[in-house]
Amino acid sequence: MTLHIPFDNSYTALPDRFFARLDPTPVKKPALVSVNKDLSALLGIDPAALASAEGLAVLAGNRVPDGAEPIAQAYAGHQFGGWVPQLGDGRAILLGEVTGRDGIRRDIQLKGSGPTPFSRMGDGRAWLGPVMREYLVSEAMHALGIPTTRALAAVASGDVVVRERPLPGAVLTRVAQSHIRVGTFQYFAARQDTEGLQALMEHVIDRHYPAANGPLDLLAAVIERQAMLVAQWMGVGFIHGVMNTDNTQIAGETIDYGPCAFMDAYHPQMVFSSIDSGGRYAYGNQPDALVWNIAQFATALLPLMGGERDTAIEKATAAVHRFPDLFRAAWLHVFAAKIGISAPRASDPGLINELLDVMAAGQADFTNTFRALGTPAARDQFADRDAFDAWETTWRNRMDAEPTSETQQAALRASVNPALIPRNHRIEEAIEAGIAGNYAPFERLSAVLARPFEDQGEAADLARPPEPDQIVRQTFCGT
Repeated sequence: MTLHIPFDNSYTALPDRFFARLDPTPVKKPALVSVNKDLSALLGIDPAALASAEGLAVLAGNRVPDGAEPIAQAYAGHQFGGWVPQLGDGRAILLGEVTGRDGIRRDIQLKGSGPTPFSRMGDGRAWLGPVMREYLVSEAMHALGIPTTRALAAVASGDVVVRERPLPGAVLTRVAQSHIRVGTFQYFAARQDTEGLQALMEHVIDRHYPAANGPLDLLAAVIERQAMLVAQWMGVGFIHGVMNTDNTQIAGETIDYGPCAFMDAYHPQMVFSSIDSGGRYAYGNQPDALVWNIAQFATALLPLMGGERDTAIEKATAAVHRFPDLFRAAWLHVFAAKIGISAPRASDPGLINELLDVMAAGQADFTNTFRALGTPAARDQFADRDAFDAWETTWRNRMDAEPTSETQQAALRASVNPALIPRNHRIEEAIEAGIAGNYAPFERLSAVLARPFEDQGEAADLARPPEPDQIVRQTFCGT
């Protein structure tokens, strides 16, 4: 069976200083963990060929397929607010681009494929745990309807990767509309490479924002996508954990699932990332973090805006200042639907925030509370049920004023409030089993999370919050 990947590359047509050309580093003994058949078919790749011995060699980085032009991309970034002038793909190789059956151009990248010129003394490898986590969480996000990179395949490498202890190595095949980040623009701006910056902007506009006319239009379009994206994260209790500018993707997809997590019990200052000791990227801080990142994007675009610098700064600042209003509108759209409101009013944010306050005080499970609204099971989520009862009375009065019926309201809630999310303790169980060579829990999670809005009776255990001894309090990067 012959593997054919319909590559149609455009990023490699940019100047050589945008990337380093190199092949992936082969691995010792690759073994297939999973192939995403639906995504493979969407990309115009035969899933059976991708799962064949030839396909496995490509997914592991042991063979470069025809039409690929392997590169490691250059970028910079602010990491937890600190400027790093050169980052780049330190453990990833972009094989090339394909235009899928839906007409959308996407990158195919191997993550954990060995050292590159940007590795900064790292080993360029990934271990199995983060690969499994990113596969599960990114595909769950896709099923939830949230823009995201996706997982095409996961492969165990047969190599040992040393982190806190020796661990089994793995390679993730990641698919994205592109891997261009705010940090990519910062890379050229910091070098005062206006020619490179112009070429990058033109590439991004052509690829992602064809209606944009110049840097201000591009800035405005990116702001709109990012405002909706972070509102959607908030709506499912997702905490990215490492919202650096090099992890803010220009196309508006969620990217780089390192120390990410979904909340169980709700709290606005919830943090899981082991490297976020100050809570910079806590759940409730994510909108502010995104504004900060967007401001860095605006700064990087200034050399392309023409005219007087002060005038350019004034225009860019005005664009960035639109973000809070855009985010509030997106947040209200997301959360109003979560409580069954199809026609939000100016007073509804108060009602929603009252519920969130009661949830935080009552240690209520974020996902299960919203899913259960309108049923007796909702109050069972709260330690202080009287406080929820008082809110519920106000909520029902508000719902009586909606132009929709109770049945329609319930249908709206069911369509936006998932029954199932990738809970941290279940991911950790799947990883531990995978380390021992048992992928059954991973496969079960993958199948269940592909249908998050369905009440799957056979998966009732996966919908339950963790017991006290199952709680995962920290998540970790894979590097």
